[in-house]
Amino acid sequence: MIASKKRCLVDFYSLGCGPCLMLAPILDELGQEYSQYLTIFKVDTDKYPTLASKYAIRALPTLVLFENGKEVTRLVGLLSKGELKDALKPFVS
Repeated sequence: MIASKKRCLVDFYSLGCGPCLMLAPILDELGQEYSQYLTIFKVDTDKYPTLASKYAIRALPTLVLFENGKEVTRLVGLLSKGELKDALKPFVS
């Protein structure tokens, strides 16, 4: 999916991470709002540590936006919906 032509935002998270759990409903809302521009995927780093290592995930939550299989931006930590929208604005218009 990362290599697809459509942009994808990958949420690297853990169920034991409070900020990750707080971010989840925000991502659900943005996933609906931006469905024509990008797809959001969730990767549980406890279940898939190899993927987390491959993409050098050092803190949670980490959001990585891919376009044509290449990372175009990375957001680390808990962000508000407004902060996320601002960060994604160049990629969703």
